[in-house]
Amino acid sequence: MALRILLLCTACNGLTQLVSCRLSELGHDVVIQVASDPETMQQAAQRERPDLIVAPMLKSAIPEAIWNRSTCLIVHPGIVGDRGPSSLDWAILEGEREWGVTVLQAAAEMDAGDIWASATFPMREIGKSELYRHEVAQAALRALLQAIERFASGLHTPRALDYRDADVRGRLRPAMRAADRAVDWDLPSATILRRVRCGDSAPGARALLAGLPCQLYDAWPEATLRGRPGELLAQREGAVCVGSGDGALWLGHLRVKDGIKLPAAQVLGRRRMAKVPERALAFDAPEGPDTWRDIRYREDGEVGYLHFDFYNGAMSTRQCERLRAAFLYARQRPTKAIALMGGRDVWSNGIHLNQIEAAKDPALESWHNILAMNALVREIVLTDSHRVIAAMQGNAGAGGVVLALAADQVWARAGLVLNPHYRGMGGLYGSEYWTYLMPRRVGLARAQELTESLRPLTSEHAARIGLIDAAFGEDGAGFRAEVEARAQALVEPAAWRKAIGLKRRRRSSDERRKPLESYAAEELSHMYRNFFGPDPAYHEARQRFVRKGAPAPASEPARDTHDSREAASSA
Repeated sequence: MALRILLLCTACNGLTQLVSCRLSELGHDVVIQVASDPETMQQAAQRERPDLIVAPMLKSAIPEAIWNRSTCLIVHPGIVGDRGPSSLDWAILEGEREWGVTVLQAAAEMDAGDIWASATFPMREIGKSELYRHEVAQAALRALLQAIERFASGLHTPRALDYRDADVRGRLRPAMRAADRAVDWDLPSATILRRVRCGDSAPGARALLAGLPCQLYDAWPEATLRGRPGELLAQREGAVCVGSGDGALWLGHLRVKDGIKLPAAQVLGRRRMAKVPERALAFDAPEGPDTWRDIRYREDGEVGYLHFDFYNGAMSTRQCERLRAAFLYARQRPTKAIALMGGRDVWSNGIHLNQIEAAKDPALESWHNILAMNALVREIVLTDSHRVIAAMQGNAGAGGVVLALAADQVWARAGLVLNPHYRGMGGLYGSEYWTYLMPRRVGLARAQELTESLRPLTSEHAARIGLIDAAFGEDGAGFRAEVEARAQALVEPAAWRKAIGLKRRRRSSDERRKPLESYAAEELSHMYRNFFGPDPAYHEARQRFVRKGAPAPASEPARDTHDSREAASSA
């Protein structure tokens, strides 16, 4: 039975997009309303007249005037009986081994309505945002689909929350305070890791580091380095290693008051980092004790696996250059296939908007960043010695989707959300050779639709329309195991020789039809206007995104882009 479903959300985040896509794929008529105030919610309910209202991610209460008239299902990221706005934060901080999602009916008392469905999952020792994007999102979808099926049947009676029930483990928890996750460097590393991870990616964990009050993010264990609690022990590609009460840990990102989230060493500044030793680690160094590394390469037989785990999927100019160097190294190896694995959390979201916003000249840094992305994509497209696989373990957006399309085979984990468009960022045209890579997979008309409609799609949908080759795997571990099995099949000698021959002939034919660099030149002419032209839409949209809608601090000087235009035109 198809339903008209209104999704009320505080923001159209990844879970909301996943729910919207999957419900639409099942034939339901879905409308999304971003709302944070009762009036907007009531207007949407009156206007849309839905059969059912669902709140996948809503931070404010649905007004009684709505839930008295319509069934409203709330997706709560907690086990049955758990209540309060800091559910995942407490679960991570307290080291829960199993957690879950509950779909409950809106009622007068927050999170205390009748229960329609629930689902559980084992906890991994990761940050809150990664947990939310993966385990929580998949559990939420399972529970919500069950709840909607029960609602549509008209036969199901939801059960009341009863704390006398022995199976109800949850309880009412207060909102977590900054003090609850504040970091004291005398604490053990495991405790500090949980405090940082329960606030990642927002609001972070409060600490004093090298005399600087800041919020901590992106924490990783360190097994061998030791030092005094709070001491800066090492740095590596923007991350810093800090001594703890019983060892050390790495921090990838920091934020100061009224600032934006940036690599830790960049926030601490040259003076604080001047005497901190650089502990470089080659990307092909063998796996060893726990430490932080964002690019690593390994081989298994005739397949090389290139992992790049960039925080939130953002790729700065330097990260693109380093990843390109690692890819060129992999291409020189006596293997037959290269699997681009991305990170376990996010595949890629394209250029690094925070780094661009923090640059002295954001327009010029935008230009440098897109040129570095293009250089990486170009090398992948022109690779005729190996079969190249893009194995997308996490969500992707904008240039990150196109990066994957440069590969010969594009595989994604089932249940991911892909946003293959740029225009939401102030009308940004996009590059990375998308005008070549996307139409050759789905045709020109559909490529234009995908880039102009601003609509997300699931990895399963992307596979059905041919944008990617396959979507599989119920979880990250299952996906990686299947990738390795499929990759080994690709290097079987006869199949490999046939595929390489076909690849070379196709690239030669495509080049005769239209040179590859012509696509880039046309795309970059549009990007040049986005970055340096009179319309400030891209810069304003980037600033809103990076600063969460807040204006830049008044102390930041106005930036003259005249020099940027001159430099960009000569790049």
